[in-house]
Amino acid sequence: MTDGYGKPLPVPDEGSRPFFDGAAAGRLMLQRCVPCGQWMWPVAPRCIACMSGDIEWAPSAGLGTLYSFSLVHQVYHPGFAEEVPYNVAFVDLDEGVRVTTNVVGVAHQDLRVGLRLQAVFEPIAEGIFLPRFRSVA
Repeated sequence: MTDGYGKPLPVPDEGSRPFFDGAAAGRLMLQRCVPCGQWMWPVAPRCIACMSGDIEWAPSAGLGTLYSFSLVHQVYHPGFAEEVPYNVAFVDLDEGVRVTTNVVGVAHQDLRVGLRLQAVFEPIAEGIFLPRFRSVA
């Protein structure tokens, strides 16, 4: 995998395990309300639309649109020192939720609001994958 990953590692727990298991299998998993169909992110115990507790994990298509982004030039953690500047992006998924991520494979000067993106999964440690987004055009 990726020995020497110097950034903070996520620690999957009971609430986030389906997300990380999906990422390891190359699927972007989101919560969805069974009664009303509302997609949700971040993880919540009840539906944000109808308050139902009948929530399931379902695969997202992994497609979205770049809503906004910022280039980070400050080193806030030593693990990021070799990557500055890096982008932090907000992606509106086709399912109607907004996720915070990074866009990869696109030069910073080519990032544009409205860019169509597809989820890809980066291995960062044994069994841990993080979703990033790449241009589909």
